[in-house]
Amino acid sequence: MKETVPVVEEPGRSKILVVDDEPRIRDACRMVLSEEGFEVALAADGNEGVQMIREEHFDVILVDLMMPVLSGFEVLSYVRESHPDTVVIVITGYATLEHSINAMKRGAFDFIPKPFTPDQLRAVVAKAIKYNRALQDIADTNSRLKTMVNRLTDGVMASDRDKKVVVANPAFLHLIDYHGEPVRGRAVTDFDIGEQLLTLIDQALVMPDDTFTELTAEITRTGEGGERIVRATCVPFRGRNGVTIGTITVLSDITALKEFDRIRSDFVSMVCHEVRSPMNSMMMQLKVVLDGLAGELSGRQREILERVSEKMNGLTTMVSELLDLSRLESGLIASEKSAVNMAELFREQIAFHEANGARKEITLTLDVPESLPPALANQRSMEEVVTNLITNAIKYSPEGSTVRLMARIENEYLRFSVRDNGYGIPEEDLKRIFDRFYRVNDENTRAIVGTGLGLAIVKSIVDAHHGSIKVTSTPGSGSTFTVLLPLADI
Repeated sequence: MKETVPVVEEPGRSKILVVDDEPRIRDACRMVLSEEGFEVALAADGNEGVQMIREEHFDVILVDLMMPVLSGFEVLSYVRESHPDTVVIVITGYATLEHSINAMKRGAFDFIPKPFTPDQLRAVVAKAIKYNRALQDIADTNSRLKTMVNRLTDGVMASDRDKKVVVANPAFLHLIDYHGEPVRGRAVTDFDIGEQLLTLIDQALVMPDDTFTELTAEITRTGEGGERIVRATCVPFRGRNGVTIGTITVLSDITALKEFDRIRSDFVSMVCHEVRSPMNSMMMQLKVVLDGLAGELSGRQREILERVSEKMNGLTTMVSELLDLSRLESGLIASEKSAVNMAELFREQIAFHEANGARKEITLTLDVPESLPPALANQRSMEEVVTNLITNAIKYSPEGSTVRLMARIENEYLRFSVRDNGYGIPEEDLKRIFDRFYRVNDENTRAIVGTGLGLAIVKSIVDAHHGSIKVTSTPGSGSTFTVLLPLADI
């Protein structure tokens, strides 16, 4: 008959079922375990135990292996099939290795041989409870993660080393226009995800284990909702030993963002073109006045008009930079690449800016090898990069200093640097120096005219050429901007 210990149930209290045909064993277990604060239920045989397991959940079940009617092995099999999260400890009077191994193979967590002491019982149950709670924590975490992933508006898919789907949230399935059967365990290639995404997954899988790089691509898909632009990001997923065991892929629908960018870029381009024409006309008129062609100017008048000219030059530069930024965003600046003679380009740029440097008594020097291989680049874009770097170096350097342009070959890249002895960049500003419209604002730079777009344009151009740019700087000693560009394959 069924026996239970009359205790008041408390939230979170572990429930234990003891199934044994010996009343002495059942009573002993009840006494020891109830003293430990567990809620204990007793069953006199396997049938009674199975019936109780059907009616309520138990965290831990202690079951005798050798019982009449229904053996402990049969109870164990039933529990493993119907309640896989329940921990089973087998009690055996036949303390042989063979019985214990057999029970463990069938899913038992542990075993305790008869006769056993109260301390042995407490120890094995405590271990089982700890294991049960760990399983519950894992289950809770998985449930929370599943809920979070399924609620994401971005599509997320995890796949294993064999490119089999482990999980894919509803947003991912929507973005690939899939509405069929469950996808877990199916090959990624079974779905219409496109060659670009498959390539990203393949690249992530073969990425060296000591490297972690986000692989991204913009993919245009045509599906049920018409044409959409999706940003795909793929990274390797690694186990505790650091070895890649699969990939995580994220899809973001950026169709609306792209449309907004297009409208904004068109608007900026239109405004700049509308401003540029009257601005050029005003600059020409102003030059006529400053050159004395409209009559003689007093010293005060000339001073005022020169300040106006300086501000208008700054505004003209800003308009040009905004137009460059607009062209860059549309992919026009770096769209046509060829083998560019960078040595000749460097010499021309140094010669062009010498007059500008001379106004501040700044010396421009060039250090370039005799034979410098060409870079794979867009000629006009490279001129803009070098012009921006030299102009900035002159602008932010004190009178009488030196600006140096150096170039070298580094593996399959051209590396060139522009170094100045100027004011330098504070450490807190270095991480934002390539942001759009960002300018260092201190006592040395506050009065210098600028838009904060020049370095942003430089970085965008370099990135579009699959190169890199970095800056090192010491306040009070100067800065060095270093660019890496791929060489032309000639």
